Amino acid sequence: MRRILLLGCALVLSLGLTEAQVFSNKPVGEKQKRVIDSVKMAEYPYALPILGDKAAGAGFELPYSAGVSVQYFGQQSDIIIENIMIGFNGGQMYDVDELIRFNKAVASAGAITVRPDIWLLPFLNIYGILGKSQASTDIGFGLWLPDGDNNFTEVLTAGSTVEFNATTFGLGMTPTIGIGGGFMALDMNVAWTDVPQLAKPAKTFVFGPRFGKNFRLKDEKAVTVWVGGFRVHLSSETNGSIPLSDVFPDGSLGGRIDDGIEKVESAQIKVDTWWDGLSPVEQNNPINKAKYSKANDILERASNILVAADGAVSTIESSTVQYSMDKRPADMWNFIVGGQYQFSKHFMVRGEGGFLGSRTQVIAGVQYRFGL
Repeated sequence: MRRILLLGCALVLSLGLTEAQVFSNKPVGEKQKRVIDSVKMAEYPYALPILGDKAAGAGFELPYSAGVSVQYFGQQSDIIIENIMIGFNGGQMYDVDELIRFNKAVASAGAITVRPDIWLLPFLNIYGILGKSQASTDIGFGLWLPDGDNNFTEVLTAGSTVEFNATTFGLGMTPTIGIGGGFMALDMNVAWTDVPQLAKPAKTFVFGPRFGKNFRLKDEKAVTVWVGGFRVHLSSETNGSIPLSDVFPDGSLGGRIDDGIEKVESAQIKVDTWWDGLSPVEQNNPINKAKYSKANDILERASNILVAADGAVSTIESSTVQYSMDKRPADMWNFIVGGQYQFSKHFMVRGEGGFLGSRTQVIAGVQYRFGL
């Protein structure tokens, strides 16, 4: 269960890695004619972006071609965990989806990220990501057993919270275009979150379209506002193996197995009692046959899992648990709104909030830009 908590946290650790809003802008209109003429006449002094001199000659205002930003983000997200299978000591794997049901799985994180970037082309920014995070996952689940007539009863509830640190690294790009102070940016990145307790980093892909408007103030000052969406895709399949002693460090597994066997036996009696109480005609009903078969299948799996776990108890220090599962965010998309204040073309600050659905996030950061 500890690995499930860690994997859940990996989801939120790379979600706030978005770009600050700078873009190549083409002024339009009679009021901007002086700006347009000055941009066309000025010699472009930097090597990047590629074709920067031609873009400037066409009347586009270009941001400084390189920059570094530092951002803080906090986030909370619901996750869905399903298709769980477990086994012991390399033996048979058992499907526990209908036996174990999650009523809560919430991952939270706070992180500081650093993002260096360059404008490779006038309308294409590429960047790297490096972040350090503190995260936690709060999870609640129950053990459900059938008691006949397709009814299930929760016979055991449990919950746990795990906290840990992690490192995130990744790469991204942002195609963008601006005309007359309005802009469209299509931010996308792939990131890997390295949790020391996991065998390999968890991979996420983020896509964040934004649409906004830049308002010029005196000198080089400006205010930018935007709205957009935020979509997260998490690599869903995860499998691995962990020591059994890590799952039950308090040594309580033996007592829990005995209690579980008693509950399975009690549930089997209820199922058999229900079945025996049906008339021959009712027992031949395909629906009742399916209910009875399903209940017996679930109870047989529960019994087999408990027997396999009981066999591992005697050698718990050397025993292992194998697992596989699928995980995904409860909501792929949420809505974002943000703003940025530019003190000069070198220095700017920004803030952004994400909400709607089961994911909320807040981002605050500073950026410094320079020419290359």
